[in-house]
Amino acid sequence: MPNLNGVKMPFSVYLLALCQALMMSTSSLLIVVAALVGFSLADDKSLATLPLSLQFLALMLTSIPASFIMKRWGRKAGFYLASMVGLLGGLLAIWSILNDSFWGFAAATACVGVFNGFGNYFRFAAVDIADDSIKSKAISYVMAGGVIAAFIGPNLAKLGKPIFEHSIYAGAYVYVAVIYILMMVVLYFVRLPPAEVNQTPQATRSILTLFKQPKFMVAVICSMFGYAVMSLVMTATPLAMKHQMHALDDTAFVIQWHVLGMFAPSFFTGSLIKRFGLSNILLMGVIFAYLAVSTNLLGTTVWHFWGGLIFLGLSWNFLFIGGTTLLTDAYLPAEKAKAQATNDFVVFSTVSVASLCAGYLQHHFGWQMVNIGVLPAITIMLVAVLWLKRQ
Repeated sequence: MPNLNGVKMPFSVYLLALCQALMMSTSSLLIVVAALVGFSLADDKSLATLPLSLQFLALMLTSIPASFIMKRWGRKAGFYLASMVGLLGGLLAIWSILNDSFWGFAAATACVGVFNGFGNYFRFAAVDIADDSIKSKAISYVMAGGVIAAFIGPNLAKLGKPIFEHSIYAGAYVYVAVIYILMMVVLYFVRLPPAEVNQTPQATRSILTLFKQPKFMVAVICSMFGYAVMSLVMTATPLAMKHQMHALDDTAFVIQWHVLGMFAPSFFTGSLIKRFGLSNILLMGVIFAYLAVSTNLLGTTVWHFWGGLIFLGLSWNFLFIGGTTLLTDAYLPAEKAKAQATNDFVVFSTVSVASLCAGYLQHHFGWQMVNIGVLPAITIMLVAVLWLKRQ
């Protein structure tokens, strides 16, 4: 499909969008059930979100080696390897839930995190095969794959309830295992550049030098805090809704619309960046974050959760796609693996801490403190974006 400049979007970008959809389907499914499974298995209920946090921790620890593994053996080989680890995680989760093993379930979610550590490079893989003039659109198209996840993931959580007679949660992870098998089938048809191991070494700048660039610094700040704010509030939502006596189907409904808010704008985020400028889109992402917190503080009905989580999804979309696009303008081709690995390591280090704090804050201080607690991070993003606009 050509754009206005006549440049055709490679077909593999659409396949990468499907891979993104499958990955985010497992992630949105875990959002619905992982904290609830953790709550049912943990002796200390404040550890309910630990398995979900370990998913982000594993993602963080995988992000740097994933980048260099794919540089050496190619992105496709890395994605295949990760899919096998994710499949193992799905099977281990089923066993752990059926056998009341909290730590087994925690290990299973960590396996999913390992896959996501590789899978988060789907967006960068799209940049590798798209023309420079459409790279923001290529990123947007891949992220738009998450729209499918908004409908698949939460509904799989509901469809999985009757599979096992003695557990309403274990059946969901049967679908997780199936998703990773489908992932490997789709990857077979994706065409990506070969590994870079035989290329002539080129001089690269240090990480510190990269961070001294305003573009690189603001890109990391917006991706890092935008994702962390979303993760903390989103992870606490199922627990907060359970505390307010809302049904699992209501929680799935809210998460479904949240994921839709995260990814539906991706169909036009790239075009908005072209039309209004990257810094303005980042600023809009910050405003949506403030709106999310405000809505969540106004009440605890299903519709308050619904509205707050939609604003939260929109915020994440503008900040993460905007931050990723800004990052690709801040490094040289030879610095790609180093810059991308550093960005994702910093981003998901913060996200893992945020998701772990979600269970503690929600259990000990409640839903209001969860939302008040993210205000400093949102304000830091506001200052960073306004500073970038002045550069």
